[in-house]
Amino acid sequence: MATPRKPTLPVPGKENILITSALPYVNNVPHLGNIIGSVLSADVFARFCRARSLPTIYICGSDEYGTATETKALSEGVDPATLCAKYHAIHKEIYDWFRIDFDTFGRTPTDEHTDIVQSVFKRLWNNGYIEQRETTQAYCPEHESFLADRYVEGECSLCHDKGARGDQCDACGNLLDPMEPDLDASGNQETKATGWLINPKCKLDGTTPIKRQTKHLYLRLDALQGEIESWIASAKKDWSANCTSITYSWLDQGLKPRGITRDLKWGVPIPTGLDGLSEEDFAKKVFYVWFDACIGYPSITKTFTDAGNPSGTNWEKWWKNPEEVSLYQFMGKDNVPFHTIIWPASQIGSKENWTKVKTLSTTEYLNYEGGKFSKSKGVGVFGNNARDTGIDPDIWRFYLLSRRPETSDSEFKWEEFVDVNNNDLLKNLGNLCQRVIKFTQAKMNSVVPEFDLSKFPALQQHKDEVNKLLQEYNTTLKGLKLRHGLSVIMAISGLGNKLLQDNKLSNQLIAEEPERCNAVIGITLNHIHLLANVLAPYMPGKSQAILKQLGFEGEGQTASIPDVWEADAIRPGHKLGEPELLFSTIPAAKIEEWRDAFGGEELRKIKEAEAKKAAEKKLAREKEKEKKKLKKEKEKAEKEAAAAAAASGQAAAPVAAGETTTLPLRPAPAKAAATPSAEEPTPKA
Repeated sequence: MATPRKPTLPVPGKENILITSALPYVNNVPHLGNIIGSVLSADVFARFCRARSLPTIYICGSDEYGTATETKALSEGVDPATLCAKYHAIHKEIYDWFRIDFDTFGRTPTDEHTDIVQSVFKRLWNNGYIEQRETTQAYCPEHESFLADRYVEGECSLCHDKGARGDQCDACGNLLDPMEPDLDASGNQETKATGWLINPKCKLDGTTPIKRQTKHLYLRLDALQGEIESWIASAKKDWSANCTSITYSWLDQGLKPRGITRDLKWGVPIPTGLDGLSEEDFAKKVFYVWFDACIGYPSITKTFTDAGNPSGTNWEKWWKNPEEVSLYQFMGKDNVPFHTIIWPASQIGSKENWTKVKTLSTTEYLNYEGGKFSKSKGVGVFGNNARDTGIDPDIWRFYLLSRRPETSDSEFKWEEFVDVNNNDLLKNLGNLCQRVIKFTQAKMNSVVPEFDLSKFPALQQHKDEVNKLLQEYNTTLKGLKLRHGLSVIMAISGLGNKLLQDNKLSNQLIAEEPERCNAVIGITLNHIHLLANVLAPYMPGKSQAILKQLGFEGEGQTASIPDVWEADAIRPGHKLGEPELLFSTIPAAKIEEWRDAFGGEELRKIKEAEAKKAAEKKLAREKEKEKKKLKKEKEKAEKEAAAAAAASGQAAAPVAAGETTTLPLRPAPAKAAATPSAEEPTPKA
C-alpha cells in the first residue's frame, strides 16, 4: 500500500525526476490494460529512480470533471461530487492493492486546481491565444439550458439505432451531430460529423431541443503551431515511436482552433473580469475537461507540496523549473495529443517558464484472450477482480510488465500467466533463494561464514558477468524499456543458479572444499541481495520478503541499486532470517476456471460474431472483385469486337462477359446477330 511521505523538492545540482501517469477518468473501474499503460509503468520507474537516490516525485490523481461524469451521475441517481468520491475511492483502493506507490494520488475538483486553470487561461487570453466563436447548439426550452452533445439522444441517421447520443452512435461507431445541420449558402450541410440524430430528445427531461446561437471559447492552436513544432523538434528524441507518429499526424494536417468550453455545471468556471470577455455569455459554461485535465498534474502537486497553504509556491519548484527538473510522463497512446500538443500549447501560450515533458512513454493496447476488455459484457480482468483470484499482487505486476505493450499490442493469456509463475518465478528466482538460504540455515545455523572471494578466479569472473548485466539493467530502465528490464533480472537470477550448479553446492563440497563452499555461499547470498534490490521496482513485496529472509527485517530497508556490485552487502557473521517459499505452484486447472469466470463464454460469442462478420465482409469483397473482373472482361471484349467490326466495315454485336474473339472476325449472319438488352447498350463503332 502507498505510504504517506514528506514532500520531496528538487535539489539544485542534482537530476530531479518529476513523474506523472495519465489521470484516470473517475467514472469507471480500471482494467489491466489501463493499469499497465500508465500507473504501473510509472510506478516501476519511480521506484527505480528512488533506488538510484535521485530526488523523485510521482504525481497522479483522478480526473473528475466533464460530461461523462455528469451523465454517469445522472444514471446512478447521485450528484457528480458524490459519484466522484465513490469512484476516486475505488481507484485508490485498486492502486493500493497493486502496490502503486504514488507520492500523492489527488483529485481535480480543488481550489488549487481552479486557481491554476484560471491563471493559465487568463494568460492565454491576454496574450491573444483565445478566440470567441458563435455556434449553433441544441437548447432545451424546458430547463432553459444549452445541452452538451451527450445530453441529446435519438435515432442515428446512418444506421437508425434508436439509442444514439449526440456525439456518437455506439451501434455503428460513427460520429454524430446532436441535430440535423443547416444548409450553407451552397446548399451543403454544415457539419463536422458524419451523421446526426433523428427525433432528438433532451436526456434530462425528454423535451425536443431547439437550435440556438451560443458562444464558445477556442484555443488558437493554429497561431501556436510554429512554436509547438520548434519545441517538439527538440523534445521528441526521448519519446516513444508511436507518440511521435501520433503527434506528427496532427501537425501534418495543420492545427486548428480547438473548443475549450462546454455547457455544463460540473467543471472549472470561466473566470470573470477580463477585458472583452462577456460574463453573461459564459456564466453557465465551464472549461472542457481536456483543457483542464493536464493542468491537474501541477494542481495535484500543489495540494501535496503546499498542503494547507493556498499561496504556497513549492509546486513551482517542480513545474516551473525546466533547467533543473526532468519530466517523465506515462500513458496509453489515446492520450498522446493532449500531452504533446494541447497542454504544451497552453504552456507555451502562457509565456511562463513551464517544465515541459522531456520523456514520454506511451503504450499500445493490452488485449484479453484474443478479444478486448469489456466491463459491460463481463470480459476481462478489471482491477477489482485481480485480488479475487487470491494471487499475490506482485505476480500480477510481474506478468503485466512482462507483457507491457511497448511497441505493439500484446495479449493477456491465462495459460501464460500460470506458466510465468510456475516456471520463470518459482523455478528460477524462487529456487535460487530457497536453495542457498536453507543450506546456510542447515549447515551454518543461518550465520554467514567467513569467506574470501579473491582466492577463486571463477567467482571474480561471476562478479564481472553480474556487473555487465547490472549496467544493462540501469541503462534499460533509464531508457524506459521496462519489459526488457525484467529479462535482465531473470538473467541475473539465472547466473546465480548457474553459479550453484557449476560449483555443486552440497554436503560433499562443504566436506571436501570448505573454503570454496564458504565463498560460494558468501557471494551467492550477496547475489540474492542484489536481486532483491533490482527486483524492487517490479515486485516490491517479494523484494521485501527476500530481504527479510536475508536478515534485514526491521532495519528500515529501502531498495538501493548501485552502479557497481561489490558483493559486500552481506558480510561474515551476519545472521540470516527464516527461509520461506517466495512462490507456490498454480494448478493448471485454474486456467479454465479463471478463463470462464472472467468472460469465457461471452468472449467466445463475441469472437464467433466477429469471425462471422469478417467472413461476410470477405465474401462480399470477393463477390465485388469478381463482379469488377467480369465487367472488365466484358468491356475488353466489346472493345475488341468494336475494333474488329470497324476494321471490316461492319457494326459489331455486343459480346457477353467471358466470351473471347479471334481476329479477324467474319461478319455474322443477320439472324445470328445478338439484340442488345436494356442493360447492355450497343457499343459505338
